[in-house]
Amino acid sequence: MKLYLECSMGAAGDMIMSALYELLPDKQVFREKMERLNIPNVSIEYVALTKGGIAGTRIAVKIGGEEEKSEDVPQGNHHNETKDNGKNKQKKHAHSHHDHDHGHDNDHDHHTHEHSHEHSHHHPHGRMYGYNDILDQIRALELPDNVLENALGVYEILGHAEASVHGESLDKIHLHEVGSLDAIVDIVGCSILIEMLGVEEIVASPVHVGYGSVRCAHGILPVPAPAAAEILKDIPIYAGNIEGELCTPTGAALLKRFVTRFGAMPPMMIKKIGYGMGSKDFESVNCIRAFLYEGDVQEGGEREVVFEVSCNLDDMSPEAIGAAFEILFENGALDVYTTPIMMKKNRQAVMLSCLCREELRDGLVRLMLEHTTTLGVRVTKCRRDVMPRTTATVSTEYGDIRIKVAHGFGIAKKKPEYDDVRNAAKRHGIAYKAVYDAALRATLDTQGEYIK
Repeated sequence: MKLYLECSMGAAGDMIMSALYELLPDKQVFREKMERLNIPNVSIEYVALTKGGIAGTRIAVKIGGEEEKSEDVPQGNHHNETKDNGKNKQKKHAHSHHDHDHGHDNDHDHHTHEHSHEHSHHHPHGRMYGYNDILDQIRALELPDNVLENALGVYEILGHAEASVHGESLDKIHLHEVGSLDAIVDIVGCSILIEMLGVEEIVASPVHVGYGSVRCAHGILPVPAPAAAEILKDIPIYAGNIEGELCTPTGAALLKRFVTRFGAMPPMMIKKIGYGMGSKDFESVNCIRAFLYEGDVQEGGEREVVFEVSCNLDDMSPEAIGAAFEILFENGALDVYTTPIMMKKNRQAVMLSCLCREELRDGLVRLMLEHTTTLGVRVTKCRRDVMPRTTATVSTEYGDIRIKVAHGFGIAKKKPEYDDVRNAAKRHGIAYKAVYDAALRATLDTQGEYIK
């Protein structure tokens, strides 16, 4: 199973958690897991909401009965800010930017405003956590190793973003109790949910971040807030036409940690949809949709992204090219092939190419540079539609022969395994085609149809 997150209304920790929660077959199991964490002063509410006629869930995290909120600042209202006097300055408490993460109030995941004691939703004062204190709190929770690793990984992304934005070291970042505990619940909750769902890949849409300004501990900042913008590097985002902060630092960090690729919704066979609701209301329904699906499917076929690495060679012997060919295969290339080409000054040449997945791309680029005479390679991102394959074994008068079986896109194919056919033909001293045809006949049923 795979997961697709539709971030057309941004991304916030509690909204992602709420959407994933809706996908569970047994939601009570997750509730019990969260209760067993026994995080002091934390309560969690699971609220059924309907927005725009669509039913979903909003998970509200409260610290000492208080829920984290964010405050968008409409354009033209900056001049209405109350000027600080000495008294108010003494009463205010600052906290690092990403403690404002909850439900982009559209359920904002984060607490983006500094406020005086008279503010309508002030926080209890006094308790501040350092970055390492928060990591220790997460490590103290009774979590499976992989869940703990993911939770720490998400918080490390947040911490490094905060340090980069403020030009400080990690040990100087301090977070207010409400914001830090709120983010811990979101991060740990999402890590548990992803483990429970058992998805093999998470894909997400480009992220709608909104536009305008948001009030935080450091004053009024542009949207996306600096920490979120730092985390969203190398992730496709857009401002859209909604004024307000839609993507929070915690939401961005969760996407950064778990999403393997971003893009348009792939072809899929949907199994279940979850709606994670935010608390704010906009003209568009304020939610994240999570689609649980099987493969990137087109009539049973699979779609994936691969990379083609290639170079032109006009000064290598066939034997040397063959050696490079084998090295690329041995190091994980999906396919390696050559193409005859004509280069400048009418030189006959060969183009050497290989296909690979993204995680092996850089290594294969290096190998191609190292084992050929080329001074540069080309890397092209490709879409590959693939018929899923399995292997079956049939019995023939020449022995057992493995058969490659592929189904997809409304097409079925069967092909005897080359090595098995060649070896059987050699053993019996007969033509390759005789064994090949015998293997194909063995895949037919009594009606002359291929056995699926």
